[in-house]
Amino acid sequence: MFEGFQAKDVETSGARIHLRVGGSGPPLLLLHGNPLTHVMWHKIAPRLAEDFTVVATDLRGYGDSSKPFGGGDHAAYSFRTMAQDQVEVMRALGFEKWRVAGHDRGGRVAHRMALDHGERVERVAFLDIVPTHHMLSHIPKQWAVDSYHWFFMAQPYDFPEKMLEAYGLERYIRKKLDKKGVGLSGFTPEALAEYIRCCTPENIHAVCEDYRAAVGIDFEHDTADLGRKIEMPMLVLWGEKSHVERSYQPIEAWRERATDVRGRMLPCGHYPAEQCPDDTYQELRRFFLP
Repeated sequence: MFEGFQAKDVETSGARIHLRVGGSGPPLLLLHGNPLTHVMWHKIAPRLAEDFTVVATDLRGYGDSSKPFGGGDHAAYSFRTMAQDQVEVMRALGFEKWRVAGHDRGGRVAHRMALDHGERVERVAFLDIVPTHHMLSHIPKQWAVDSYHWFFMAQPYDFPEKMLEAYGLERYIRKKLDKKGVGLSGFTPEALAEYIRCCTPENIHAVCEDYRAAVGIDFEHDTADLGRKIEMPMLVLWGEKSHVERSYQPIEAWRERATDVRGRMLPCGHYPAEQCPDDTYQELRRFFLP
């Protein structure tokens, strides 16, 4: 799925991060969402590699990256910690500045990276999210129904872990991806097989820690930074059939947190890179080209 890319593992100060790198040109970091891995970019990464040096990673806790235990305050899975992993990965590959695109959880990591490491991020793109603090502070009823998993998976260890294991992890992955009435048609058999392979009890614990951190320590970090605005150019893309479109106004939400925001709705659900790869590729290429 990543012809011409090289697989690598990079040891950071807190995790081992698995990645693929390929292409040439300005560095572009791609960050996946939940319950996915770097494989979510397989339809567009080779095309982006014609213009960029593309680095597609597995976040800590996901895919073939390491999965440390969460700990008491869940800081091991905060967006700040996960952003630090990615900064260390890019520097280990020889890059001091880069562009970054993130989907879902990866977008939240990219947001924290833009805040904590703004001197390294030249441009940033978000796929189908609004800022975490805005989302949790403005919860409409429909979003609460659509995104109940945020609060289920944030319950104390190890209640959600055991419930999901009892439900069946492959069944869980298929149910999670086949959401909002869009179906599984956007996912290739090869990609779906990878998501199922990587959905292990260790991964489920990491995902739950990710959500526990989001409503706890991450919310505290975001609250402390409400007075700051991201100044680098920002692209926002979201699906017309996604829970984001049903519940929020993405451009307006991001303009509360940034000074240079543009973007549009795409004809897809929550997974643009797999459900409408041509549009997603074109938007990202146009935005990230020098």
